[in-house]
Amino acid sequence: MKNKAQNIKKIGSVKELHSFMGLPSPLNPLITIIDHSETPHNNKSNEQKLLLDFYNISIKRSFRGKLKYGKNHYDFDDGTMSFIAPNQIISVDSKEDINKDGWSLLFHPNLIRKYALGKVIKNLGFFSYSVNEALHLSKLEEDTIEIIVQNIQKEIASRLDNFSQDVIVSNLDLLLSYCNRFYNRQFITRKMATNDLLTKFEAVLEKYFSNNSNLILPTVEQLAIDLNVSPSYLSDMLRSLTGQNTQQHIHDKLIEKAKEILITTNFTISEIAYQLGFGYSQSFSKLFKSKTNLTPMEYRQGFN
Repeated sequence: MKNKAQNIKKIGSVKELHSFMGLPSPLNPLITIIDHSETPHNNKSNEQKLLLDFYNISIKRSFRGKLKYGKNHYDFDDGTMSFIAPNQIISVDSKEDINKDGWSLLFHPNLIRKYALGKVIKNLGFFSYSVNEALHLSKLEEDTIEIIVQNIQKEIASRLDNFSQDVIVSNLDLLLSYCNRFYNRQFITRKMATNDLLTKFEAVLEKYFSNNSNLILPTVEQLAIDLNVSPSYLSDMLRSLTGQNTQQHIHDKLIEKAKEILITTNFTISEIAYQLGFGYSQSFSKLFKSKTNLTPMEYRQGFN
C-alpha cells in the first residue's frame, strides 16, 4: 500500500499544476485554461497517477493515450469533453504524445464556494466516477462552448477588479448549464439504442438458461463479451433501466430456473444445486432464501 501511495502525485493548486507541466505561472491563482498545443510533453513516467485538488473540464480532439478515472478508462472520442471532480485519482498513460489539440479549464473549489454554483455543481452527474463517458459535441455545440471559454480566458487575462470573480463564475455557471443540457441530450438520443441492448441482453441471458441438460452459468464478463460492451457499461446500463446490475439479473434468472426444477422434478436439493453450477448446496440454499424468503424445500412443499 505504501508503494502505491508514493506513485500518486498530489497537486493542490493551479500554480503547482503549471509548475508540474512546465508552464509559466498562472494569471489567476484559482483558475486557468491550458492550451494543449502549447503544453510541453511530460516524459516523467509511462503512467502518471495524479490527485488534483480542483475541477477539470477538457476538450480533447486528438487523444491517443489512455486516461483512467476511478477504476474505469474514460471513454474518449475525437472532439469530446471530459469532466473530473476534485480529489479524484486519475491515471494518465503518457508513453506517447497524448494530446496536442484541445484545452483544459481547471478551477479550484474556492473560486465558486461562496456562490450558488458551489452547491449546484455537486448535483452535476457528469463529474461522477460512475459516469466515465465523455460528452460528444456537435459542431454547433462545440462552438457554443468555445465562445464561453474564450470569454473566461479574456476575463482571466484582464486586469483584476472587484467584479472579476463574479464575471468568471457567471461564465462558468453558463458553461456548466450548457454542458448539462448537452449531456442530457446525449443520453436521450441514445435511449433507443440502450433499450435495444436491454432486449439483446435478455435474449442472450435466456439462451444460457434454456438448455436443461447442460446449464452453463454465465459470468458478467462473458455476457459483456457476447454483447460487445464492457462489463461496467453493461451493469451501468442495466442499473439505469432496471435498478439492478448484471450479477443481480443473473441471480434472478437462476432463481427462476431453480423454481422450475423444484416444482417439475424430484431432484434433491443437492442435485439441483450441482445442476445450477453450485459447488455446495448450502450456497444455493442461501441465495434462494435471500431472494424468496423460503428455503428450496419450503418452496417445493408449497406446491405439494
